[in-house]
Amino acid sequence: MSEIQTFAREFLRDPLNVASLVPSGGPLCRQAAAPLPETGDPVVLDLGAGTGQVTDVLQERLAGRGRHIAVEFNPRMAALLAERHPKVEVLCDDANAVVERLLAEGVRADLTVSGLPWLVTAPTTGPSIFEALARLAAPGGAVTQLAHAWIRFFPTAKQVQRNLEAAFEEVVVSRTVWANVPPAVVYVARRPRP
Repeated sequence: MSEIQTFAREFLRDPLNVASLVPSGGPLCRQAAAPLPETGDPVVLDLGAGTGQVTDVLQERLAGRGRHIAVEFNPRMAALLAERHPKVEVLCDDANAVVERLLAEGVRADLTVSGLPWLVTAPTTGPSIFEALARLAAPGGAVTQLAHAWIRFFPTAKQVQRNLEAAFEEVVVSRTVWANVPPAVVYVARRPRP
């Protein structure tokens, strides 16, 4: 079964936890990975990694450097991801739980790329995951969040942006990546608030 078929099947099974009907395209993945440091041994957290499209780009850019942790809640997608990327620490778990464990271990991420669905990034109760990601960010680190362009103006999407702005001093929205299906944007957040 192809990755696109796997993605579509899992989206139809659980549309609230699988953010898209199809995986992200290369141009969107490159935009999301752009803040990755070019030197050193960065720690990269890849949330909602799906079948690994962003993971592919991150691995290419890391070229054997640093530590790459990919988190995918869906067990079938996580298994495919682990098979495709044996050098990546693939965790089949809840993103919030992983972030809290990493914080407890003293880990700091130079880049977190989030493909998490709105259900996770704009909860109706409790704190947003972005508060924890701000605490997890290394000095000079960044968080990127992928989003379909057509839903940017819905109330839930506006809440995601407010959650990012509450956790970070700088939040920039990329230009629309029209080459993605569907067209999408990347939120880039830097400078965690104290």
